[in-house]
Amino acid sequence: MAMEISSAQNARIKHLLALQQKSQLRRSEGLFVVEGQRELEHCLAAGYQVESLFVNQVLMAGLEAGAGQIGDALRLADDRSSLFTLPASLYERVAYRGSTEGIIAIVHERRHTLADLKLSAQPLIVVLERVEKPGNLGAVLRSADAAQADAVVVCDPLTDLYNPNLIRSSIGAIFTVPTVACTSQECIDFLQRHDMQILTAQLQDSSLYYDVDMRRPTALVMGTESTGLTQQWRQAATAHIRIPMLGQLDSLNVSVSAAILLFEAVRQRQMAAV
Repeated sequence: MAMEISSAQNARIKHLLALQQKSQLRRSEGLFVVEGQRELEHCLAAGYQVESLFVNQVLMAGLEAGAGQIGDALRLADDRSSLFTLPASLYERVAYRGSTEGIIAIVHERRHTLADLKLSAQPLIVVLERVEKPGNLGAVLRSADAAQADAVVVCDPLTDLYNPNLIRSSIGAIFTVPTVACTSQECIDFLQRHDMQILTAQLQDSSLYYDVDMRRPTALVMGTESTGLTQQWRQAATAHIRIPMLGQLDSLNVSVSAAILLFEAVRQRQMAAV
């Protein structure tokens, strides 16, 4: 039977909040927090294992009666004595946002590697170098999911892949798109071994993105808005591409750039298939 927690001073609530706030704790314990039904459904579908569940008492009956993986997860957590109900006032204090359908999970992490990737016949990969804003990475993951990219590879990351802001901004795409963290050199070696062209987004010495053939195996590589890509990637590139900037500014948000380039690749591939 689910256990009720009514105090913010409860050790489990303190642990939940600490996992939300501290990347070092997430890494050391191999745990992270998922908030919301939609995000948790994607997480469970990807094979992640739940450590414990925290549910708004007001919504508990509806969640228990629900079919699918969340209902199964609730019943399993209940069997394991790792299901906890919270009064609405306490749930609102621990939830990042109000519209999370009344459920928060602590989940065991899974670390993916380049060797784990299962590439399609004509793979399309997004590579981000030294991305530091979780919201940007989350938005890139949503575009990668929409474009059915094979993977997102984060090189020399400055953000935690299980940051709650990243999970929230990706709406669970961190679980639907294979996502790998590695060094730039490891990624370059991987792309070259798989004979993938490396297209680096940069202003200097570049061609317009729609003039470059993206129908073959392709990696779209982007850096930060402030510093761009390092010389390591510029030298490894098969070609340099740019998005035309007609105003006074010289860069777009990396998530916007990723969406533009991804869907150009989709357009070219769909046109070739007609």
